[in-house]
Amino acid sequence: MASPPRAPSLHEFLDELLAEQQRLQTPIARFGALDRSDFGIPHSAVHTDLIPLSAPVPGEQYAFEVDLDACSGCKACVAGCHSLNGLDEEETWREVGLVLGGDAAYPFQQTITSACHHCEDPGCMNGCPVLAYEKDPVTGIVRHLDDQCIGCSYCILKCPYDVPKFSKRLGIVRKCDMCHGRLAAGEAPACVQACPTHAIKITKVTASLGREASPRPPFARATDASNADALARHPRPQPTFLPVFPDPAITRPTTRYVSRRPLPANLRAADADTLRPQPPHWPLVVMLVLTQVSIGALLSHLVAARPDALRYAAICGLFGIAASVAHLGQPLRAWRVFLGLRRSWLSREAVLFGAYLPALLVAAAASLLAVDYRFLTLAAPVAGTIGAASVFCSMMIYIDTRRRFWRAPLTALRMGGTVAVFALGFSLPLAAALVLAAKLGGEALSFIGRSPSARLQRGPLRSATALRLTLGAMAVVGLVFAPTLGLGLALAGELAERYLYFRAVDAPKMPGVSTNSVLN
Repeated sequence: MASPPRAPSLHEFLDELLAEQQRLQTPIARFGALDRSDFGIPHSAVHTDLIPLSAPVPGEQYAFEVDLDACSGCKACVAGCHSLNGLDEEETWREVGLVLGGDAAYPFQQTITSACHHCEDPGCMNGCPVLAYEKDPVTGIVRHLDDQCIGCSYCILKCPYDVPKFSKRLGIVRKCDMCHGRLAAGEAPACVQACPTHAIKITKVTASLGREASPRPPFARATDASNADALARHPRPQPTFLPVFPDPAITRPTTRYVSRRPLPANLRAADADTLRPQPPHWPLVVMLVLTQVSIGALLSHLVAARPDALRYAAICGLFGIAASVAHLGQPLRAWRVFLGLRRSWLSREAVLFGAYLPALLVAAAASLLAVDYRFLTLAAPVAGTIGAASVFCSMMIYIDTRRRFWRAPLTALRMGGTVAVFALGFSLPLAAALVLAAKLGGEALSFIGRSPSARLQRGPLRSATALRLTLGAMAVVGLVFAPTLGLGLALAGELAERYLYFRAVDAPKMPGVSTNSVLN
C-alpha cells in the first residue's frame, strides 16, 4: 500500500515561496524586457550599448545621456546609486524630478533623472579652497577627494545644480563620480545598470551641452524601405539641456538629455513656486559680521585715533575668526586652505584673515601697553590694509556663486555697509546713522517683487525680516541720541541682516526635485 504524500516542511515551503518571488517581474521590468520590434522598430535598429566600447581620446570625455522618452520615474537609478555607494540615509547622489507644460487640451509632464553633470568648467572644483576636486584628464570625470575635504561646503554654493552633498556623519562633502572604478573595469555605473528601461547610458562628448564625440544614432541607418519607414516614425532624438535647468553657460555641463517628442515652450519645474529657505550657516553669520565690524572699528581708529575703537576691533576680530572654524566639518584639516589661492576666493579670504588677526592683536597690545616702537606703530595700518582686502574677498566668495540675491550691488551694500557704519560710529555717529538708514533702504528693495528671495522674506522669513528692520530703525535712532547703545543695536541688527542673507538666497538646482541638503 502506497504511503500518503509527505507534507512539505516549513523550511521547504519557505524556500518554494522565495524561489517563486525570484521569478516574478515588476511591471517596469516586464516593460524593459519587451521586444522593441513589437513597436515597429526593427532589431537591426536597436541601440543597446550602455557604455562606450573605447576610452575617450584627447578632446573627449565621458558623459551621461538620458533618454527622456524612456524614463518612467521609477527611481531605480536612485536606489542603485544609494546602495552601491553606501550613502547615508538622507544622502542622495542621483535624484528624479518632474517638469510640467502644455495646456488643458494637451498637458505635458516629464520625469527628469539627474546626477553630477561632470562639467567642462566645474564650479565645485574652481571654488574649493583645498583642491579636493579633480577632473580626470582622460575620462573627464569630476572626482571628489574625500581625504582632502575640510567640509567647508563652498562647493555646494558654487554648483548651480545642487550636486555635492554634505555628509554630517563624516563631516565632508561627497558626490557622484560616475562609478569611475566600474567604468575602468568595463562595467556600467550603478544608475545605468539599475535602470530597467535603459533610459541612462554613458556616452562620449567633445563640447558643452552634450555634443556627442562619435555620433551613434539610436537606430540603424536607413538601408531599405522598412528601415526608412521605422526611422521616419522614430526620428533621432535631439540633445538638449532643458531651458528649465540652471544656465549651462556657468559651468558647461556635459549631460545630454534627448527626446523624440517636441518639448512645450512653457515647460517649467513642478516645484517652481516652492519656497525653500536655505540653511542659516550661523558660524558664517557671526564670522562675517564680526570681522566686518572689526575692520570698520579699526578704520575708525586709523582716522580718528580712537584706542577704544581699536580694542573693540581686536575683540570682534578674535571672536569672528574663531567662529569661522565652527563651520568646518573637518577643522583639523583647515591648514590646507592655502592650497587653492590660485582660483578660490575662499582660500584668499582665509589666508588674508590669517594675516589680519595677528597684525590687529599686535596693534591693540601696543596701544594698551603704550609701546611706541616704530615697527609696532605700523601694525594698525598694515592690519587695516589686509582687512580691506579681506572684506573684498568675503564679498567675492558669494558674488562668484552667481546667485541673484548675492549679486554684486546687494552684497557690496550689505557687507560694505557694515564696515562703513562702524567706521563712522565711534567718531561721527550722525553720519553712521545716515549710512545705516541708506543701507536699510537698499535692503528693503529686496523685499519687493516676485523673486524667490522677495517672497521668502515676506513669507516664511517675515519674522526675521521684521526683526531686522526693527533693530535697524532702533539703531538709527540710538546712534543719534545714544551712540554707544546705537552701536550695540546696530551689531544685533547686522546679525539679523546676515541671517536673512543666507536664508533668503534663491539657490539654483535641478528642476522638480525637493531637496533638503544637510549643511553644517
